[in-house]
Amino acid sequence: MASGGADVEVGDLEQVTDALCYHGEGPVWSPTWGGLRWVDMLAGDVLTLRADGSVDRMHVGDVAAFLRPRTRGGWVVATERGLSLADDADGIPEPWFDLWDDPSVRMNDGAVDFVGRLWAGTMGYDRVPGTATLYRVDAHGSVEVVVPDATISNGIDLSPDGRLAYYDDTPTGRTDVFDVVDGELVGRRPFVAHGSGHPDGLTVDSAGNVWVALNGAGRVRCHSPAGEVLAEVELPVRLATACTFGGDDLRDLYVTTSRENLDDPEPEAGALFRVRVSVPGLPVRAFAG
Repeated sequence: MASGGADVEVGDLEQVTDALCYHGEGPVWSPTWGGLRWVDMLAGDVLTLRADGSVDRMHVGDVAAFLRPRTRGGWVVATERGLSLADDADGIPEPWFDLWDDPSVRMNDGAVDFVGRLWAGTMGYDRVPGTATLYRVDAHGSVEVVVPDATISNGIDLSPDGRLAYYDDTPTGRTDVFDVVDGELVGRRPFVAHGSGHPDGLTVDSAGNVWVALNGAGRVRCHSPAGEVLAEVELPVRLATACTFGGDDLRDLYVTTSRENLDDPEPEAGALFRVRVSVPGLPVRAFAG
């Protein structure tokens, strides 16, 4: 059992699935597709958790990096170098366009802002410093660079009022924070330095607390808006990759895990986990495209 601070209580950890994924990532809860979806990133598969506990798997490309619902119905998924769109909840996505043609760089993690624009982060397969980017894609497919010269563009999410954006460039060992001014990210500064593990995916709850998956440390840590540690979820595997809130009341914290490049494989590595928390998350924001 993980313990929380006075403001955030965390219950017992539950293993939801078998170790289904080589590199589980990108969990998203959306009522439009009936609950939770996530990716087995390097297999290029999208997984859907059904109400009876079964899991459906759909292949979408060489890489499936992250996904979000669309405001018009259907969903968007980031593939190796581009985006694909489906017109209904269980439809097979079709390629929309590629953002670049360099085969040494792939999609990694992403999010959607309050006006429905998609943030798409990248990383180099060889993790060369400065080769990653955070792009922003609007509903019509126009692309802008939001954060250049990153190394592993990872978790990003917004505060409940939309005034702050939290961001992980994993090798920095930090979660940074931006001010959001007229939809632009400005004033980047450190939010919290992580003493152990590598900051991977993150999500923000309805109280503005920031939950960060610490890859290599086998935990998800909750920080207050002031950066204080409020709670920690300990996992039985080292490679915690990402987290999101789900369930009808958005108080189920789902955590994806990986067994990528493990020399000493762990039986539960690649499974999906869930824990009840006292503070609900925020509803998913849909892509306007």
